[in-house]
Amino acid sequence: MTQTAVLFARMLRYRVAAMIWLFLLLGAAHPAGIDAFSPALALATLALAASYVAATSVNDLADEQIDLVNHPRDSGRPLVSGDATRGELRRLHLVATAVALVAAVPLGGLPLALVALSLGIGVAYSVRPIALSYRTWLAPLVLSVAYVAIPYALGAEATGREWGRADLVHGGALLCLFLARIVLKDFRDRVGDRLYGRPTLLLRFGKRATCAVSAGSLALGGALLCVAMPPLALFVAAFAAAIGWMLLRLLRAPEGREEQVAIGLGARMGNGLLVGVLVWLLLAGAGAPGGQRLFALLLVGAAFGAGFFALARRPADVVLGYKG
Repeated sequence: MTQTAVLFARMLRYRVAAMIWLFLLLGAAHPAGIDAFSPALALATLALAASYVAATSVNDLADEQIDLVNHPRDSGRPLVSGDATRGELRRLHLVATAVALVAAVPLGGLPLALVALSLGIGVAYSVRPIALSYRTWLAPLVLSVAYVAIPYALGAEATGREWGRADLVHGGALLCLFLARIVLKDFRDRVGDRLYGRPTLLLRFGKRATCAVSAGSLALGGALLCVAMPPLALFVAAFAAAIGWMLLRLLRAPEGREEQVAIGLGARMGNGLLVGVLVWLLLAGAGAPGGQRLFALLLVGAAFGAGFFALARRPADVVLGYKG
């Protein structure tokens, strides 16, 4: 049991898990904040974490040979590093699936269906004959549903709030922003994907087309977010401009480290944008006056902006989370 728990923690890759949790909180906090972190929200968090572990475990089983090329020294992939066997990952997948479903049961029928859908996507994405990861256009769209739409909806359901038309705009904005990010994953994995015939957007249509899709999704997501939250328009525009700058740098960069630095800095600003939106919603729900909310937003912008510009000027100082 202890070994399975340790393996669970390793497969819960914290960078992605934290981002998914942000989308859950954004769904819970829109449009009027969160009164308290209730047991229902804790159960939703557990269900989401377990469903993600179920997805990563089955994906590592399906992609073992590709990961040996793309992630040979990644501590988050114990199958490749030799710290886990295929049997242990299969067992972890079953345990994580059970935990996700059990955690979702007290939340009600719709949250249980959402978690079941998340689990189904995790299997369909990786396992043949469906293997959505080999579908050029479906792969990023399906991941956007699994990583954004489902956590957002689960967060909304966990707070018991009613859905509205505004959620389509707000949730749609977040989905587009994530799509702009996830299509760039192909740059990191291009060597193994090419070797094993995975027809990603990058390999099929090239760097310029991939960057164009990302830029278009970024522009649409930013515009929708401005419509959903007009007071944040300047904040959104500033962060979107910084991400757009990194997309331009990515387009011009030679293959290798410079590409990963540009993607990493753009992702960092994407995280900052999500944090800023969440802070605004939480303070609004707490009844904070506009001046206090604006000050908090400026602090978030300053914190992320200072780090971004410092690293953009000295890219050699950037430490990549993924080292190959």
